[in-house]
Amino acid sequence: MARPRRTPARPRPPTAVRADGSITQELLELAFHRASLVNPHGATKPERDRRRATLKVIRAAATIGRHLRLEVRGLRPPALGDFEGELVARAFGPGRLERSRLRLHRAEERIRRAAQEAEREIGRADGPDPIGSEVRRFYGRMASFVREIEPDLRRLREIRAYLKARPSVDPSTPRLVVAGFPNVGKSSLVAQLSSARPKIADYPFTTVALALGHADLGFDRLQVLDTPGVLGRRDRANPAETEAEAAVTRAASVVLFVLDPSESSGYPIAEQEGLLERWRTEFPSLPIVAVETKSDLARRPTPHLQVSAKTGEGLDLLWAELRRRFRPRGELPPVQEAIEAPPTPAEERARRRSGRRAM
Repeated sequence: MARPRRTPARPRPPTAVRADGSITQELLELAFHRASLVNPHGATKPERDRRRATLKVIRAAATIGRHLRLEVRGLRPPALGDFEGELVARAFGPGRLERSRLRLHRAEERIRRAAQEAEREIGRADGPDPIGSEVRRFYGRMASFVREIEPDLRRLREIRAYLKARPSVDPSTPRLVVAGFPNVGKSSLVAQLSSARPKIADYPFTTVALALGHADLGFDRLQVLDTPGVLGRRDRANPAETEAEAAVTRAASVVLFVLDPSESSGYPIAEQEGLLERWRTEFPSLPIVAVETKSDLARRPTPHLQVSAKTGEGLDLLWAELRRRFRPRGELPPVQEAIEAPPTPAEERARRRSGRRAM
């Protein structure tokens, strides 16, 4: 009776990290496993042995190369925008992402060249023992190249997890970044302006991470980014403050700078206005709209808009100012423009001739 045909084991995807903490060992085991599944045809056993060895080398190298490319997917431009790149640079250090990407690329190139060399040597080898030695030699070189980039693989996965925990900002859609000192009413204002529902409380640093909401702007969508409070400390900013500053400098189409004239936030209005003026000086091309919140608690003569997220006072004027700043692409034309049809080419030529005769 014929024995049932054995179904080869399905390749296992790599896990995040092995129990022993090694990412590269998991990748190597996957590559060796897939290489072991090759089953070439050949008229003679020596021919099959040579083909099997060649396919093992090709499949192992291709498996590692594919997974190294997957490790950097989404971590290079254009998938990684200026804003995300700035976040990563501030959190992990300037240039560290680029160096890790480059090291993975170089490792892939070295493995590809080693595979090509192994294929040539297998083609010249005479007998199963020399062929097997070439395969083992390639496996050893490949394992050495991969283990060298273990720290880079860890860093790239840390960066990926870091970005996954942050909102994804669409650079093609207008972006309003709401910024200011802690506890001045930014989150309450964001909740009034957009679909975001940030945490709101009466103590400083309630917002500890970026939060994204959306609002309608004509026929366009407006992204509204709530940021943690900033104190304007140049050299002593905490991680939340650096994220807020990155949003202001790299993500904003317009910045809504929120001031608290009641000083119930615990910060003097002079300090708040000092940061506002500093940003206007440092970023002269960045549109900054200053707005004073908590108008139900305090009022003063000021050139800034005054609003209250609690009572809704001044929100209509704020929306009108934002629409003026963003100039929505999909905004409807005035009624008269919509009714009047554009002139035909013949009418346009006649108009030009009559204008020349009048001269």
